[in-house]
Amino acid sequence: MVKLYALTVLYKAPTSASALKCAYEVESFSYFQRGSVKEFMGFVSKTIVERTQIAARQSVKEGEYMCHVYVRGDSLAGVLISDHEYPNRVSHTLITKVLDDFAGKYPPSSWGTLNEATCDFPSINMYLAKYQNPREADALTKMQNDLDETKIILHNTLEAVLQRGEKIDDLVQKSEGLSLQSKAFYKTARKTNSCCSLTA
Repeated sequence: MVKLYALTVLYKAPTSASALKCAYEVESFSYFQRGSVKEFMGFVSKTIVERTQIAARQSVKEGEYMCHVYVRGDSLAGVLISDHEYPNRVSHTLITKVLDDFAGKYPPSSWGTLNEATCDFPSINMYLAKYQNPREADALTKMQNDLDETKIILHNTLEAVLQRGEKIDDLVQKSEGLSLQSKAFYKTARKTNSCCSLTA
C-alpha cells in the first residue's frame, strides 16, 4: 500500500532544527495513538534534519517507514515520511516543490523566527493529500530532470544517520520535545515490535 504519513518544512540552524510547518495523515493509526505518532514523527523529522549536511538529500529506512530528507543550501529543509512502496524519486520531487513554494511565500530572513503557530502555509496539507497517489507527480517529475543527477543517500536505519555513539533510545529519553506519553508510546512500541513504531 502506497502511503504518505507526514510532510514537514524545517529550518536548520547551526546547532538545531525547528519545524516551521507540518502536515500529517495518521488516520490508519488508532485514535488514541495519533497524538503520540505525530509527536514522534516530528521528533524524528527534526533529528534527521539536524544530522543531514547542508545541500544534501538522503532516504532513511526505519522499520516499515522511509524518511526522506532534503536540506537546501540556504538551510531550508523538508522531510517526508512514507511507507517503503512510495517511490524515492517522487518523494524528493515533492519535497523540492514544497520547499520552493514555501521559500516563495516566506523570505529567508524570516525562517529563524517562524514557528508552527505563526506560519500560514495551508498548501502543505494539499500536497500531502494530493501526492498520496505518486502518479500525481508524473508531470512534475518530468520537469525535474536535474533530480536524476542528485545523489540520494540511502540508510538502512535511523541509527546510521546519528552521530557516533548516539542511539535513538537515548535521544528519546533525553528529549524535552517529547511528552511523557509519547516516550511511553515509543517504549511500548519498541517492546512489542508494533506496526505503529517508527523504529520497529
